[in-house]
Amino acid sequence: MPRLLSLDALRGLAVILMMEQHLGVWLPRRSALTQGPLYMALNGLGGLAAPTFITLAGVGTSLLVASRAGQSVDATLVRRGLALMGFGYVLNILTPSWFSAGSWFVLHMMGVAIATVPLWRRLATPALLALEAIVLALTVAVQQWLVTPQYLDNSRMRDLDLPGGPLRLALAEGQFPVLPWLALFLAGMVVGRWLLAEQYVKVVALGCLCLLLGLTLVALDQAASHLPALAFLHDPPWQRLVRVRTSFYPAGPGIVLLLQSGVLLLLAGALRIERTHDFTARGWLVCLGRASLTLLLVHVVLFREISRPLGAWQTFGGSVSLAIIAACILLCAVLARTWQRRGYCFGAEWLLRRLGG
Repeated sequence: MPRLLSLDALRGLAVILMMEQHLGVWLPRRSALTQGPLYMALNGLGGLAAPTFITLAGVGTSLLVASRAGQSVDATLVRRGLALMGFGYVLNILTPSWFSAGSWFVLHMMGVAIATVPLWRRLATPALLALEAIVLALTVAVQQWLVTPQYLDNSRMRDLDLPGGPLRLALAEGQFPVLPWLALFLAGMVVGRWLLAEQYVKVVALGCLCLLLGLTLVALDQAASHLPALAFLHDPPWQRLVRVRTSFYPAGPGIVLLLQSGVLLLLAGALRIERTHDFTARGWLVCLGRASLTLLLVHVVLFREISRPLGAWQTFGGSVSLAIIAACILLCAVLARTWQRRGYCFGAEWLLRRLGG
């Protein structure tokens, strides 16, 4: 199967969302963060970035497995997953203002998901979808067992002194723990199989189903506030099931389903564009997507860590911050497109392929 540039383009869109969300918090003064709806809207859209990366990692593993039919692919998957986790721990070390040595970010999540694909890839598609549901149910159960707070701030998500230490963060209380974010990866694996079979309508159907389930949980949460018969839904552990908040620290089933629906419907749209109008390898979004891992690492270290000694941390007004964000995204797009001519050599993606096989 030829490379689906629509997947790269969607990664490119996720890069833009990631950068505008992060820089939209790291650049402006605190007072500017709460002024006007624009920042609120941008920050909300940025929440799709990590779910998109995780889902597309699942899609990519199914495509990789299919491309190496008859070959031993499990060792490659394990090496790539461990290498990606390694990038995550390097980022932990390079960004001490945000992470501790045991923090669990999106790179760690994708790494452990890819490394464990040998456990999941032999399951039938219905079993993978059932496993996704089990992951979401376990999320509620484990958060209740750990008495996870309803809101996790950065100090809590880097705290290694709690019982369980880094394992606790990796399982349930880090930025992107296995529970519930493995669910999106498993859904991505299913979508990858559907793409191989050219069953594109199933991608739309799954996106619509996730949207329906997510909105149902929202409706139940609202109904519990007005109907005495449903008031128990605001008691533990049911509250963790139905409560849907825009912040996903920690994430529950509702927000995960809504985010997954958004990613899948965007993916369906990108696939349709590729089938009708085609993408090119020189496209701006495609080039950004092909360099997404490098851009993730560089922008976090530069704007989260190095900005502090340079006096650029939460220093600017709202308008200046937006101008800087736009300029940075444009510069990254130009550099990525120029880099494309060299095959993105010596970048993080290039290194990942050599470490992972």
